Order: sequence, then C-alpha cells, then structure tokens
Amino acid sequence: MSTELPPFHPRRYAIERPDDVAFRISTSGESVTFAQLEIRANQAAHVFRDLGLKRGDHIVILMENRREFLEICFAADRTGLYYTTASTHLANDEIRHIIEDCHASLVLVSDLLVERIQSFADELRHRCPILLVGEGEAGLPNLAHLASRAPATPVPDESQGLDMLYSSGTTGRPKGVKWALPDLPVGSPSMLIELLSGLFGYGPGTRYLCPAPLYHAAPLRHTMVTIRTGGSAVIMPKFDAETTLALIESERITHSQWVPTMFVRLLKLPDETRRRYSLASMTMAVHAAAPCPVDVKHRMIEWWGPIIHEYYAGTENNGFTALTTEEWLEHVGSVGRAKLGIIHICDEKGEELPVGAEGEVFFENGHQFEYHNDPAKTRSSRNARGWTTLGDIGRLDDEGYLYLTDRKSFVIISGGVNIYPQEVENLLLEHDAVLDAAVIGVPNEEFGEEVKAVVQLIDGREPDEALSSELIAFCRQRLSSIKCPRTVDFRKEFPRSPTGKLLKRQLRDAYLHRNASGARS
Repeated sequence: MSTELPPFHPRRYAIERPDDVAFRISTSGESVTFAQLEIRANQAAHVFRDLGLKRGDHIVILMENRREFLEICFAADRTGLYYTTASTHLANDEIRHIIEDCHASLVLVSDLLVERIQSFADELRHRCPILLVGEGEAGLPNLAHLASRAPATPVPDESQGLDMLYSSGTTGRPKGVKWALPDLPVGSPSMLIELLSGLFGYGPGTRYLCPAPLYHAAPLRHTMVTIRTGGSAVIMPKFDAETTLALIESERITHSQWVPTMFVRLLKLPDETRRRYSLASMTMAVHAAAPCPVDVKHRMIEWWGPIIHEYYAGTENNGFTALTTEEWLEHVGSVGRAKLGIIHICDEKGEELPVGAEGEVFFENGHQFEYHNDPAKTRSSRNARGWTTLGDIGRLDDEGYLYLTDRKSFVIISGGVNIYPQEVENLLLEHDAVLDAAVIGVPNEEFGEEVKAVVQLIDGREPDEALSSELIAFCRQRLSSIKCPRTVDFRKEFPRSPTGKLLKRQLRDAYLHRNASGARS
C-alpha cells in the first residue's frame, strides 16, 4: 500500500515506521508517533468534513506550541483547506480582523487563549463554528470529543491543503499571503519540500529542533517539511537559551533553526554553561528572519563551527537565497545567492541596475502569490515585467551574492518579528494630543531593534513624561506589546519636503547617526 502513496505523505511513514516519533513537545514529554499522527489527522479531517468544510475553505488556528497544533495542520493539509496560524501576541482586534478577512469557515482555539476571542465569540458563532482545543468547556464544542467519535481512516476525498499566513502590511492591517492550491495528490513533491530538503538536508535521519512559535512561517514550514520527509521534530513551547543547549544534547538534535536574537541570548550564557553541553550531533543550524550582526555571526561560527547556514526569503516565498558558512566568510554580510528565482536590482522606474548598485530587490520566475483580498497590494508587488518584490533594498556583487542594505519600507525587525510602523503611526494619530507621528526602529542590543515613536503635538499640549506614558499605554490597549513604542520623543517640527511630506528617512537616519555617535564616544 505504501508504494501507492506519493513520496511525502505522512501515511507512508505510519505504515512503514508506525512507532517512530514524528514530533515531541519538549516540556510535557508528549510524543506523537507517525501512526498516532495518521489517526489523529484523519479523525480531525472527518470532523472538518462533518462541519461542512470543503476544498478551498479557510480555518484559523489560535494556540500556543502544543501537540494538537501540528495534528490540526496535517488534518487541514489533507482536506484541501487553507490554514491560517494566528500569532498569540496579536491584539484581540487583530485576531478578529484575520478571522473576518479570510472568511474563516472554522476557528480552533486553545483553552489557554479562548479569552482572546470572548469579546466577539457570540457574533463569530453566527458565521462559523468555533472548536476548543484542550481542557474545559468555555461553552464551546471540544475538538477532542468530536474527533474521538470520528473514523481513524482517511476521508474519501483527500486533497492537498496549504498554509495562508498573514504578514502585516504598511496599510496597517495584516495581509494573507495566498498561493493557489495544487491540483496534486496529498504528499506529492512540492516547491517547498524540494527547496528546503535540498538545501538543508531534511530527511528520515533528521532530528529537528523548533525553538520558535509555530504560528510563524519558517518554524511551521520547516517543522512540517521535516515530518513530511520522514524526520522527527522536537518542539519547544518557549525559547530558553540553556534549555535549548540541553535539548540539543539530550535529543541528539541534527538540525535547528534560529533568529539572531536567539544567537545573542545563547552567546550571553556564561562560558561554563556553554561548555557544559555537547553539540556534537548538530550538523545544520539555519538562521533567517532578520539581519544578523556580523560580530554575532562570527562568534557563533567560532563556537558551533561551519554548520551555520543563512537564507533570505519572505512568507511570500517569491524568491529564496541561501549560503553556507564558508560562503559567508568569503562574502561577509551577504544573504547568499538565488536558489529560487532570478535576482534583479531595479531603480524606482523598474529599470535594472548594474552590479554593485543599490536598488529594490526583485525576483524573476519565483513562486507566484497574491495578497488575499488586496489586489492593489498584489499589483504593487509586481513590476511591468512580472517580477515580484518584498520591497527590500539591496545590491549584488559580481558573483551574484545579495547584500541587503535597507528594510522594506522602514519595517522594524525586533527579535525576528516584523513590525510595520504605519500601523502604529495610524493609531497614534487617533490620540487627541497628536498632530503627527513617525515610528522608527532604533538599535537594541538584545532584539536588534526596538520601537521608538517620534511625536509632534497639537498646539496647546506640552510634552512631559506623563504624556509619554499615556501614549505608550494608548498603543498597548489596541496593539500587541511588541509593536508598541518603548520610548516616545517629542519634536516641535518634522523634516518635510516642499510639498509637506514627512521625510521619514531623514528623521530615522538622524536617530541612527546620533546612536552611532554615542556608541563611539
């Protein structure tokens, strides 16, 4: 029977290696074998069908890293559904927007997070069912109870599903990144499986450590590729530097994935702590999501050796670059050469620039995507030739290595999380004391960047510490804390063009220059 299955269907491993562990939750010790994953994914798939969900429908998953998270994703993956994993750090209004924007046909929420939807749960239930995952009732049907009565056999109409993850946009609302559902049997080779397994060696011998939230694109996709290719994953509910080292040793981890903030925290451990654990099993440490300071990367290479690989990509996966340790040491600061798509550096008119010139990074022949319910944003990501961009600024050297020299439209990257200033600026402008606002990223030793708001007040309002605290609290009432300013500065005037447009780059550069001058003094 297994020979009739496509090569990357988890059912293949449930037949051939039923007792092997597909994934394990590090803190609870819960292990899920391939046989158990097959049964639970099938049962959840039947629940979805019984609720009337059909190919192309959307579900939203709101939960922490826990056993059921991946089981639900694998169930959606075999029922032709789009599954959206919502960040647990979003404000309640942001969660509501995602549920409404994707026209969710089902919401699955953890018992630990059910209060996040309570304010609009009654209204939501009129549009789609809500299932509770975990203990308790909360007035909601429980997925485990429904699944326990469902068959453990496959649904008769299996169909390949996909994630549709939300990436915040400069318009202030998260945008769903949508790919077309493949018209292929479940478990068929895909761009993502072939790209990641080819570059990073995921396969039956992989023991992958996931120290990050599964609601993020990279942790979710790399974990699922590991399992689809027959490897085993260890999921940490929360990153802790020393615990991570202990897990690498005890679980004989071979592959891992990081953001630079995690490297910083690992390097801050005392030397005797770092020496206490053996990392000999690990052959591949991948990092991405944010620029890694050169000094931090040098120190990690000195500690872990030439196993550190870097890549650059977005949730959109319209293009992909990567490079090894050896390549990086020869091209310090680069994010690699194209592994998916062809890189072009273009000026503001869309004309291609010569080698070494800085411009917007476009990919030709990359994976096609659209922004759900936002045709204007989709159009803005293309040029006249059909090449796509994430809005990043960079340059190419004469060997084709890409160097990123700016961020997409002033995006702030704090601890590997993208924060889009426009959303915070729009909210600050709602405050009755604020005439204008600019939100910028300023250096933070641990997180790379932190959020700073620069505010111009209306006539008659005077700046003071109380108002600064009030503005920060005002933001925290509506947005997740990581997006909110840590500090607020007040200015009587902003730099502006002759037409009155805020020259935000000039404002930001002044802060960066001042910070650099302070660091040197």
